[in-house]
Amino acid sequence: MAEQNYGNHARFVPPFHWLTVPLVMIVLVWSTNQVVTGFSTVTLMQFFGALALTMTSFFARAFALKAQDRVIRVEERERMGRLLPDDLKARIGDLKVQQFVSLRFASDGELADLVRRTLAGEFAKPQDIKRAIKTWRADNDRV
Repeated sequence: MAEQNYGNHARFVPPFHWLTVPLVMIVLVWSTNQVVTGFSTVTLMQFFGALALTMTSFFARAFALKAQDRVIRVEERERMGRLLPDDLKARIGDLKVQQFVSLRFASDGELADLVRRTLAGEFAKPQDIKRAIKTWRADNDRV
């Protein structure tokens, strides 16, 4: 696996993104067309099934990411509790979940500076925190 950095850190799962999502969308579009062109109880039920399948696929991914973000927040709070100076430790609770998620990629050596800059409002978006990281700390276990 190539060294992780801002440009390649996003998790892309080919079977999910190239197969499952397109197939689910094809079924949804097809069933919608069936309802519109030949409305019946059967086509309506097919549409509802396709809609449920689409929503299940979306929520399965969303729920996994939400659980992962919560775990990251706990892990990063613990890491920050060990590494940050006292003035920043007192402000760990001021960080938002998405800021924890971005800061997890920062090396131990640059964490305090990035937390300080984050709390000062220097970064408008979580992606800005990631772009500011000089020494990337890989997270290969993400969902």
